[in-house]
Amino acid sequence: MPARRVSVLVFFACGIWLVLLGLYFALLRPALLPEDARYIGMTLPLGESAPSGLTRWLRHVFAVMGGFMIATGVLTTFLAATAVSSRQRGTGIVLLLAGFASVVTMSATNFAIDSHFKWLLLAPVVLWCFGLAAYALERRDQHER
Repeated sequence: MPARRVSVLVFFACGIWLVLLGLYFALLRPALLPEDARYIGMTLPLGESAPSGLTRWLRHVFAVMGGFMIATGVLTTFLAATAVSSRQRGTGIVLLLAGFASVVTMSATNFAIDSHFKWLLLAPVVLWCFGLAAYALERRDQHER
């Protein structure tokens, strides 16, 4: 596989992961996870009996958040298939900013709240950084030819 294809595949995979995560948040995530209740100082039985208004509101929040994750994933896969593949000018900085605003922020927040999923959610950051490194190396290789 040509080195140039590595970054395309990595960012395509990152985009698919974001779409799947967004679907989870929009459709499947419970309003309060046990770690959410712990973070806000609520015992789990109280969390299960949280005011129905809070539960309804959180469903809306997670639907919106999931939609933004899906949109970010769709745009990331499109970017991988077009701008990353064709090495369009500015693509590296867009990938850096998008990764910081999405996967880095999500991972850092999960560490801040001591989430049970914090180490799992570090994986997309590592993968995104690998993609950025591959993209930079592919660019260097292209200039050396």
